[in-house]
Formats: sequence, C-alpha cells, structure tokens
Amino acid sequence: MLTKRFFKTKDEAEVTFSFSHPQAKTVALVGDFNGWQPEPMKFVKKECAFKLKHRLPTDKDYHFRYLIDGEVWDNDHQADDYVPNGFGEDNSVVSTCRA
Repeated sequence: MLTKRFFKTKDEAEVTFSFSHPQAKTVALVGDFNGWQPEPMKFVKKECAFKLKHRLPTDKDYHFRYLIDGEVWDNDHQADDYVPNGFGEDNSVVSTCRA
C-alpha cells in the first residue's frame, strides 16, 4: 500500500511504502529511485506490515518492487500503475503528481 504526503513549500512528496506478507522474514524496497539496490524495510508489529518512507521529487512516476527474503519478487497490489519490466514481469509504479 502506498501513502503520499505532499508539502506546500517543497517540490517533493513523502511516500510511505507498506507491504504485508505473512511468511516473510525480511522485505526490501527496490526501485529506480534508489538505484535498484535493496533497501531493508522495517517490520511494524502492530500493523503486521513492513514499512519504509522515501521523499521523492514531485510530478514523476517511479518504478519499484518488493524483494521478499532476498529471493522472491512481488508488486504493490495497490500501486498507481504497472509496467512491463523486460524480465517477463511487471514493475509497480508510484506517481508523485499532485491530484
């Protein structure tokens, strides 16, 4: 799940990436905004979800995926869009365009 917060005085949005996977021991966020390098997400016990916040420039689309236990790729099931990634699967897309 994606949550976005826009700032009046900055051209950036704070995006909270939240992902639930019952059997996962670890989840990493991987996207074009972090050089496709796995970034560990923190498990929030009371929400039973892995979370990570990122500030991203506004008015752009960013591709990302979740890497579960260092082996399995998954998408955000509530992403703004999905696009083919060249590996026979889709990437999730988060848009920072103001509504």
